[in-house]
Amino acid sequence: MKILILGAKGNLGQQLIKVFEGSYEVISWDREEVDVTDRLLINKKVKDVRPEVIINAAAYNAVDKCEESEEEFALAKRLNGEAPRNLAEAALEIGAILVHYSSDYVFGGQAHHHQKTLKEIKEQGGFREDDETRPVNRYGQSKLMGEGEVVALSGKGLKWYLIRTSKLFGPRGASELAKPSFFDIMLRLGQEKPELDVVDEEMSCFTYTPDLAKATKDLLEGGKGYGVYHLVNGGPCTWYEAAKELFKLTGADIRINAVRSDKFPRPAKRPIYSVLKNTKLESLRDFKEALREYLNNKK
Repeated sequence: MKILILGAKGNLGQQLIKVFEGSYEVISWDREEVDVTDRLLINKKVKDVRPEVIINAAAYNAVDKCEESEEEFALAKRLNGEAPRNLAEAALEIGAILVHYSSDYVFGGQAHHHQKTLKEIKEQGGFREDDETRPVNRYGQSKLMGEGEVVALSGKGLKWYLIRTSKLFGPRGASELAKPSFFDIMLRLGQEKPELDVVDEEMSCFTYTPDLAKATKDLLEGGKGYGVYHLVNGGPCTWYEAAKELFKLTGADIRINAVRSDKFPRPAKRPIYSVLKNTKLESLRDFKEALREYLNNKK
């Protein structure tokens, strides 16, 4: 079976290649090989190689940049909104399965009177796959656009898996655009300063990219029904709680102060709560266990 991975040099793309190589014929493309926003080019190139599965790990993720710049927002909409449509159309044409990743940031906005309130969402243990989306920032809007484009083609016979995830961490990708994770940034700051202020808000789940890549493979091989899936590691927490856990594991003597998010004003609003509840698959391990493995592998 032939699997095409897009965004192949990114943090997640690299892990996907690792788990699929060996069992499958893997074709990996990054920006040098193809522009995912070029509809005709994507169509032609996908037809040339005819994969059975297309996995899209290419995305725009500069949350604050796209909030403050119209140009960046336009780019976010092209990469997160239009590119999934291009890939979905190409997949439909050759009968391939499309796997596309979305974000917890499609949730977190204010409930309308007929929707579940945040209290109800928390009581059920997080946002379920079928809960109503309501993004609070432009990045979330661009990811929701992409979801809509994929779902729109399901009526025409598209075979698709839409995987929502959050707060990725893991080994750094090969692309110069691969961003360091929250834990990488904290480790660096921890070497520079004896004391750190960390936001004790914005509750959500961390996700270890090797775990996400393996779960993606399990999902494809398990013959599960097409649709939306939530895949995150266990143990929802705030940034502050995650930083405490990180330095507990490294044994570094650093003072961590819990602060409110308004201490670090940022252009994009963040959801105060965006925990994803997975109701369809076997749960991934607790993020603390994954973080320990990540740190051990870095040594």
